[in-house]
Amino acid sequence: MKILHTMLRVGNLQRSIDFYTGILGMSLLRTTDRPDQEYSLAFVGYGPESENAVLELTFNHGVEQYDLGTAYGHIAIEVDDAYAACDRIKAAGGAVIRPAGPVKGGDTVIAFVADPDGYKIELIER
Repeated sequence: MKILHTMLRVGNLQRSIDFYTGILGMSLLRTTDRPDQEYSLAFVGYGPESENAVLELTFNHGVEQYDLGTAYGHIAIEVDDAYAACDRIKAAGGAVIRPAGPVKGGDTVIAFVADPDGYKIELIER
């Protein structure tokens, strides 16, 4: 078994595609539009779905906002340099919600950013 994708419900599909591709550097892998069922999908990731887990961005037509609840945590992305990644994300208009720095009680450098719908993404420096 392997993880194929994580689905996130988004309030504006193009805005989310722009964030994940333009700010986080993912590629748009494929889209599906189901007007009769009133939803559209976009799959984004850092490589082909056959080799990598990806994100499925789901837009339910007419729904512009979701309550994220308290159960959701974050998505983690490995980066070479968390400080530089935060600088790039801020320069591109992204929201850095926890600047790069060592994790509490350790020396691994992490940061957190938020996507346009408020989903948290942890950047972990390797």
